[in-house]
Amino acid sequence: MTTLNEKRALLVHPLGYGTESAGHDISRKANIMPPLGLASLAAYLKRAGIEADIVDYYANPMSDPLIRDYLARYRPAFIGLSCTTSSFLDGVRIAGLAKSVEPGIKTVFGGPHVSALKTRTLEGFPQVDLAVVGEGEETLKELIECGGETQLLPRVPGIVYRDGKEGPSFTGYRKNGVDLDSLPFPAYEKLPGYPLAYKLPIFNYPGTPNSSCISSRGCPYACSYCDRSVFRNSFRYNSAGYLYEHLKYLHERFHIRHVNFYDDQFTFNRQRVVEFTRMMIDKPLGMTFNCAVRAEHIDPELTGMMRQAGCWMISLGIETGDEELLARHRKNADLGMLAEKIRVIKKAGIRVKGLMMIGLPGETRSSIEKSMDYVFSLPVDDINVSKFTPFPGTPLYENAHELGTFDEDWPKMDCMSFLFIPKGMTKKLLERLFTKFYRKHIMRPKTLIDYVTMIWRSPDSWKRFISNIGPFLRFALTDRRIAGKNEKTA
Repeated sequence: MTTLNEKRALLVHPLGYGTESAGHDISRKANIMPPLGLASLAAYLKRAGIEADIVDYYANPMSDPLIRDYLARYRPAFIGLSCTTSSFLDGVRIAGLAKSVEPGIKTVFGGPHVSALKTRTLEGFPQVDLAVVGEGEETLKELIECGGETQLLPRVPGIVYRDGKEGPSFTGYRKNGVDLDSLPFPAYEKLPGYPLAYKLPIFNYPGTPNSSCISSRGCPYACSYCDRSVFRNSFRYNSAGYLYEHLKYLHERFHIRHVNFYDDQFTFNRQRVVEFTRMMIDKPLGMTFNCAVRAEHIDPELTGMMRQAGCWMISLGIETGDEELLARHRKNADLGMLAEKIRVIKKAGIRVKGLMMIGLPGETRSSIEKSMDYVFSLPVDDINVSKFTPFPGTPLYENAHELGTFDEDWPKMDCMSFLFIPKGMTKKLLERLFTKFYRKHIMRPKTLIDYVTMIWRSPDSWKRFISNIGPFLRFALTDRRIAGKNEKTA
């Protein structure tokens, strides 16, 4: 039997639930984001002489045969799986599948769940051979170059491995994060069907093809609900020049017309954004973009430049309209300032998306009603309301059981279920108020008019909505039935 190819790896993005459910997953129909982390890894490994291909279960749920065929054909020595908390157990299943085809293959897990729990991800999961903690480019390259040999593993910082004595061992964090401008552009071409296989959220873009892009890593803030296990306390970003060339590459190579920057704080470094917008204005690429900001880091002059450069929508983390509750979980909880900055964005001619959260520790029925009153008093065009989940790696995870009831069911930890119930609340009441929040938003005349304008502002969104109108209506009707039932029993 021939040996495994030590210079080849297969990178996998697990789905996180049964493939039979993928066709009915409304969130998946509304938004399929490319696994940019894996694409970055593939590009970095290729530059080091290691061939890496990608299988994305989220874009193609029926990928088990692809795994089997790839392993049989190329016999890679490594398979890497990037997992969130909700997809970790599916990753374990895929690792088991890989070992059934190639018993000698080494399974390497990475992602936020692994970085947060470290040795716990190997305990009780024999399918997991190794785990990468933190950024993966340099660590995975060194891991592959040493062949995954047990005696060499202690020399590789940033991994968890089995030493055969006392159980899993962590070799410690890498001293420095990678210089982002030194990285090659992600290997988008390794994503089967890119860019058409991937979709931004409906009504969140003007044209197609579109894509996601990341221009920074980490966050300078330390909110109680955010996971910092991968990038820890670091915050780094690409230069304006690198950012412009990245978009130029996407436009020329893949004809991308719109990009969503998946950064936590796109405008934190004001000068970077000023330089980037000037480049986009002076040398237009014919592209538009979305980004997420924190209210402290925008102003009328900056938003005006961003609009001129092609900014189509800005998302802000509002979280809750109860200032006392907000102050418990993040710094500078000033709802008056936040409202003022939202109006600044709208005045510049940019759409606003408010990011909300229901079920934080300390949440009450009154605080949720305050959130609705607050958001609907503002010129917010779209909202995203998530169901708070205390993820591993967040400050709230450590004492979640003291703050309410918490069902730590990993596959369901995707912000789509109320697994954490704050003291004084019930799951039925939370579900009812969650549904009420969305229904009030959708039925606002302003929202209805905005959806009508999307016929010409985002025609592809309407095509997608109409083509999936059955599942969307079933989802809406199910929500109404749940709401009606909960109204009676809550």
